[in-house]
Amino acid sequence: MQGIRGINPRQMKQAMRKMGIASSSIDDAIEVIIRTSSKNIVISNPEVTVMTVQGVNSYQITGNISERGTEESLDALDSIPLEDVDLVISQTNCSREEAIKALKECDGQPAEAILKIMTR
Repeated sequence: MQGIRGINPRQMKQAMRKMGIASSSIDDAIEVIIRTSSKNIVISNPEVTVMTVQGVNSYQITGNISERGTEESLDALDSIPLEDVDLVISQTNCSREEAIKALKECDGQPAEAILKIMTR
């Protein structure tokens, strides 16, 4: 199997190891949040790769990107389990914001939130 531009992936890994570069992934990542002073950038279903070069870690993140206001996101994340939000989204195909809003309105009860969204 040939890698990038005809380079054998095995040879590439060996060369990287000789230069002190290591690569690994974080397989159980659920969500990555980058908080700024004006907004939060949320990456859901992320694929996270960690590159270690001379003891310094760099993270490469790909996934579905959305933005949230800072206060709304922090309140929602602190009070509602992500599993409940994901359950509501999977059952109703609504947005993350709609799921959080419905869960807040239903005192965090996923079944009630699903019914509320489906009857709108």
